Amino acid sequence: MRSRTVLTAVAATALTAVLAACGGGSGGSGGSGDSELAAVKSAGTLKVGTEGTYSPFSFHDPSSNALTGYDVDVAKAVADKLGVKVEYVETPFDAIFAGLSAKRFDVVVNQVTKNPQREGLYGLSTTYTYSEGVVATRADDSSITSLAGLSGKKSAQSLTSNWAQVAKDAGAQVESVEGFTQAVTLLKQKRVDATVNDNLVILDYQKSTGDTSVKIAASTGDVSQQVIATRKGSDLVGAVDTALADLKKDGTLKSISEKYFKEDVSVAPSGAGTPATSATS
Repeated sequence: MRSRTVLTAVAATALTAVLAACGGGSGGSGGSGDSELAAVKSAGTLKVGTEGTYSPFSFHDPSSNALTGYDVDVAKAVADKLGVKVEYVETPFDAIFAGLSAKRFDVVVNQVTKNPQREGLYGLSTTYTYSEGVVATRADDSSITSLAGLSGKKSAQSLTSNWAQVAKDAGAQVESVEGFTQAVTLLKQKRVDATVNDNLVILDYQKSTGDTSVKIAASTGDVSQQVIATRKGSDLVGAVDTALADLKKDGTLKSISEKYFKEDVSVAPSGAGTPATSATS
């Protein structure tokens, strides 16, 4: 899934300050120093920030245009455990943490990868998804066979994602995009050489589109852990942790996982003890 750098965090913080100064953020529950859990319970609604363009996690069904996906189902299940309704607030990933800080929504459920930087800035839940990072290239391109092969290449990434940092650390020139769909488009148009993302995203893309012009060329070597993000100091994170524990215990997370991936990605694979630290999604 995705993770995203210090420069990004600074930019997000600056944007948050601007939004706050402008009175930005009409939604969200609670406030600094308040019980955000109590505010959510009182409102009867958990407002969830999510992209809505990141298949299979958060996207619109092509036939019905309804918002659906793995993270959409997980967010609803968490809200159910909290005893409240769920409301999704669709936001580009590069603005999603600024939106959280500006209280446009209560939590972010969008494959947020756990890393030390985010642990310092936000309240992060326990892990509900494990994934592996991969490098995708055009199928007819054999010039990249490892993460190190990205050195000197162009990689299309959302700037605030973990994967952008992974690509930069590997020596790639990062081309900014709004999301995975645009990244694949640039890749197929030969405007970039690669894109780094979660293996489940690439496999879902290949399965859902039948596109054989894009392949997984290499693994990043990271098993990353995805979490639900709250504001730093929010008491919501404890309630979310309890909800996720209940959902794991009663088999709900396993069921949602197998619905989308045919396997349980809520369970740690071998070697998943250390989260990816080089970046953030």
